[in-house]
Amino acid sequence: MDKSSHDVKPGEVYDAQERKVNMAPRKAVNARNDDQPPPPPLPKTAEELNALLEERISAAIAQYEANRTQDSGGPSSARRNGHGDSSGGNAVQGCTFKQFLDCKPMNYDGTGGAVAFVRWTEKTEATIRMSKCTADQQVTFATGLFVDEALTWWNLQVQTLGDEAAYGMTWDELKEKMREKYCSRAELQRLETEFWHLTMVGADITGYTRRFHDLSRVIPYMVTPEFKRVERYIWGLAPEFRGMVTSAKPQTITEAVTLAVSLTEDCVRMEKLSLNPTEKTETHVESSGDKKRKHSTLNQVTRNNKGSNKKRDTNPSKESKTSAKGYQGTMPKCQKCKYHHDGACRIPRCDKCGRLGHRTEDCWSKGKNQNGNGAGNRNDNGKGRNQGCFKCGSNDHFMRDCPKKDNAQARAFVIGARDAREDPNVVTGTFLVNNHYASILFDTGADYSFMSVEFKRTLGIESSRLEVPYSIELANGKLVESGEVVRGCTLELGERSFSIDLLPIQLGSFDVVVGMDWLSKNKAEVICHEKIIRIPLANDETLIVHGEKRDAPLRIISCMKAQKCLRKGCVAFLAHVIDKKAEEPKLEDIPVVKEFPDVFPEDLPGLPPQRQVEFRIDLVPGAAPVAKAPYRLAPSEMQELSTQLQELLDKGFIRPSFSPWGAPVLFVKKKDGTMRMCIDYRELNKLTIKNRYPLPRIDDLFDQLQGSSYYSKIDLRSGYHQLRIQEESVPKTAFRTRYGHYEFLVMPFGLTNAPAVFMDLMNRVCKPYLDKFVIVFIDDILIYSWTKEEHEQHLRTILELLKKEKLYAKFSKCEFWIREVQFLGHVVNEKGIHVDPFANFWA
Repeated sequence: MDKSSHDVKPGEVYDAQERKVNMAPRKAVNARNDDQPPPPPLPKTAEELNALLEERISAAIAQYEANRTQDSGGPSSARRNGHGDSSGGNAVQGCTFKQFLDCKPMNYDGTGGAVAFVRWTEKTEATIRMSKCTADQQVTFATGLFVDEALTWWNLQVQTLGDEAAYGMTWDELKEKMREKYCSRAELQRLETEFWHLTMVGADITGYTRRFHDLSRVIPYMVTPEFKRVERYIWGLAPEFRGMVTSAKPQTITEAVTLAVSLTEDCVRMEKLSLNPTEKTETHVESSGDKKRKHSTLNQVTRNNKGSNKKRDTNPSKESKTSAKGYQGTMPKCQKCKYHHDGACRIPRCDKCGRLGHRTEDCWSKGKNQNGNGAGNRNDNGKGRNQGCFKCGSNDHFMRDCPKKDNAQARAFVIGARDAREDPNVVTGTFLVNNHYASILFDTGADYSFMSVEFKRTLGIESSRLEVPYSIELANGKLVESGEVVRGCTLELGERSFSIDLLPIQLGSFDVVVGMDWLSKNKAEVICHEKIIRIPLANDETLIVHGEKRDAPLRIISCMKAQKCLRKGCVAFLAHVIDKKAEEPKLEDIPVVKEFPDVFPEDLPGLPPQRQVEFRIDLVPGAAPVAKAPYRLAPSEMQELSTQLQELLDKGFIRPSFSPWGAPVLFVKKKDGTMRMCIDYRELNKLTIKNRYPLPRIDDLFDQLQGSSYYSKIDLRSGYHQLRIQEESVPKTAFRTRYGHYEFLVMPFGLTNAPAVFMDLMNRVCKPYLDKFVIVFIDDILIYSWTKEEHEQHLRTILELLKKEKLYAKFSKCEFWIREVQFLGHVVNEKGIHVDPFANFWA
């Protein structure tokens, strides 16, 4: 109710907040008008005081009853609903905190990162709409949902801002403060990286879709507009059906999700996807003693022996082995599929065979076609696709009856060479095969022996055809066939030669894998923990083959010891290491750039010209010169110091000094292995007045790049050396060396104000074009354009500007006419700006 609708007696104070929820201290409301008569005198006796109290209590009760009648649909309520006299004004409706909680809002504990924060804000806003609480209640009610860490943070805000300011802010202001706390830039960058690499694991389409939608809400700019959202979702799907979703060309994310869920169910039914993706990470290898060992990092090439290998049980209802800790999540365990997930179980169960993964009409168990349907028909009307043999593709039989199923198969296991040497359970070594050194793995888990296709080409030998080709299942589930064998190869172990048959396949790190066919034929005994193989020979002799052990640090031996090792038959290699660099682009081959060779000299021509800005060093009052003794340098660093001092003197960048100042010299190794001379100006920097010229924010720079497609990056050559030092400040740059006392005429590296002053220079030089098609960060220049024609014009403009200002760039560090550029730790392309996962932010 509006205050004007009540008759206020003289001397009474009307409480405008009487009908609001009692949640926070209210401000005193003085509704007494200046033109009202003065209040009656205060009571002087106990009887007068009691009479006054009874009068006020009676008036308050009457007012309360009147307000309750209005709330329950009295005349005032009719006026608020527009059905009565509106002269009393409209009252703002609200709700109580109990009514707010009845809408079942979500508590917030401050954990879960940006995703949990976005979920809470969306749920809270929905609750605000349902409860119809007023604007001044929103913050009070929302903060009432805080618990644990979030409550501690809010109490600190109230203590800092005060009750009135804290509870007086709007809902949008509260969200902004929480966003600064729980959606920091570092958190968003982490989620961007996760989103960039998000892919579907196994057949868990539900988990992938849920996480995709969560990240889409937090960082929507990565999937805007809608077609980018669809493309990004399809990119992360399983490769088994990703192409089919792409071919369907879904227009919305809903269509893409629906199609992906349907195809996932089909792949699970046809055993192309595993319900438990961890099954592929463990491999049991059958040893010669019928025991099994486990390799968690093996690449498996599986072959089923004729009649000897058991069919792999694909029943997902059986629980697979889990880690010792078991399931650590919060989702309930489904009694149907025995996995943890929320919502209804989407995995179908066959009523015929009782297995999960397919429907009854698609069951391939015996007796399926007793109703007279064809082998591949799903129903009588012929709809649906054929369900024949998944082995050969025929519709005349099922896979269990396939004649090609009983082909001779084998099994092989291949791991990386480095892992094999460190694994105590396998034996590796380098031996001669047909007079060629080969990296060999002796594997008791391989049924046959194999040779890499690359090593077969090296040997240059012919292979013969097998009567029945071998079907090889790779670790990623891909089936390949090999119908060749190289017979009669010579394997030399020490002074003994053995004959071995090898099947050529892709092996990866090894040239040859010696399997159980050869080991059992020669009655070899593999002692894994000692990494040796014992092979019995005639006359009760035993050949002991020592495998390679973990790499030991290289040791230098004398020439005499080397000759002794060679006489014993040790293997020696003569290696000549060269630094082979990729062919670098040439200046004359790059459009536009070839017109400005003067901008890209091999070295700086000399002292830079007088510029708009000169570097100066202003000291704090009372500062006295500081001189420190030179640092101790290694002999190689002393030689490098002499060389670089002479180069700087020849260019005119330094001169002999008689200054009382003196800083020591040290060397830092650059990425290319060369040494950079640095001056330790830390003592001088402590006495220098800091230049507060602002460096640009990286976020602000990237805001200008939205929608650009063509880029060129220019790196100035020894940028700091292209700016002179004010003559009065030259003595302060003096440095002391073993070869003399010198001072800089150009701005050196290591001075505290150098980045700010050089940023000032570049902003002045590029001012007409800043944030139009060029951004500058100290000595890095990025030119961006939306079309190829624009980029040609923009690139020419900047190169002409550099030529005019006599600023020189290093051609080997520049990039031109590229569609994707790495700049300031980010990757920029026409799709947007992303964090560079390979950038070293600490370097």
